[in-house]
Amino acid sequence: MSKQKKSGPAIFMYSVIAVTIIVALACFVLYYGNYTQSDIVLWAGIVSFMIMYHFWLRIIMGNVTKLFKINRNHWWFKEKFFEKGLYKLLRVKKWKGKALTYNPESFSLKNNSLEDVVNVTVKSELDHWVNEIISVTSLFFSLLWGQFFIFLITATAAMIFDAQFIIIQRYNRPRILRLLEKKR
Repeated sequence: MSKQKKSGPAIFMYSVIAVTIIVALACFVLYYGNYTQSDIVLWAGIVSFMIMYHFWLRIIMGNVTKLFKINRNHWWFKEKFFEKGLYKLLRVKKWKGKALTYNPESFSLKNNSLEDVVNVTVKSELDHWVNEIISVTSLFFSLLWGQFFIFLITATAAMIFDAQFIIIQRYNRPRILRLLEKKR
């Protein structure tokens, strides 16, 4: 079995992690090593660290959730009565194809069965719900560095970012399930 080639967004995530680790370490060494007491250096380190934290934990948890047995028929993954109207209001159909996808091959109807794609949408949705929780955990770093409001802004931004992927999965899944039902 050949190893799957990394997608552009996956390579981007790993590159960002590498760069932000280097920047954060350099800034923390400069600041905490008493080479400089510049708040700009400290906050550049903190921002770099938080970007790395968000990206890295998303990759880690995406692999951890592969271990879960996920039931696509669980009530959590079922379409709710208000969703169609919400997706129309948000104009999901217009922008959903522009969102970055970590592993676009797994959503391909050319390369996968409808069943497989439905299961991938459930797994992906779960990943992004876990990411929502991860985003909130970043608030605890304000206990170390203060400035709760700044960590609240970054946590909120990360949650909004992940929400788009939850919306896309929940928008697409009922359509794929209808196709699957017609096929049967």
